[in-house]
Amino acid sequence: MRNPYDIIKTARVTEKATALTERYNQYIFEVDSRATKQEIRFAVEKIFSKSVQSVNTMRVQGKKKRERTANFGRTNHWKKAIITLKEGESIDLF
Repeated sequence: MRNPYDIIKTARVTEKATALTERYNQYIFEVDSRATKQEIRFAVEKIFSKSVQSVNTMRVQGKKKRERTANFGRTNHWKKAIITLKEGESIDLF
């Protein structure tokens, strides 16, 4: 089993993430692109000591940069995980 801190990279604190937290008790994390849902669940339960109800994941495509020149590139692709905690539990991110 991999180290939980290698799976969870960072928490995404945005307006949309805050709205999901307040409304549905869901938290958004940037995770390792090779991580499975089971590994993400284990990592969150190990790091924050909370019970996870469900895990949804998606791959986010990197954005194009400097498209008007001949030498353009893109930012890295990354994986997003939306974690739903059980009723009555919360993670203090601040």
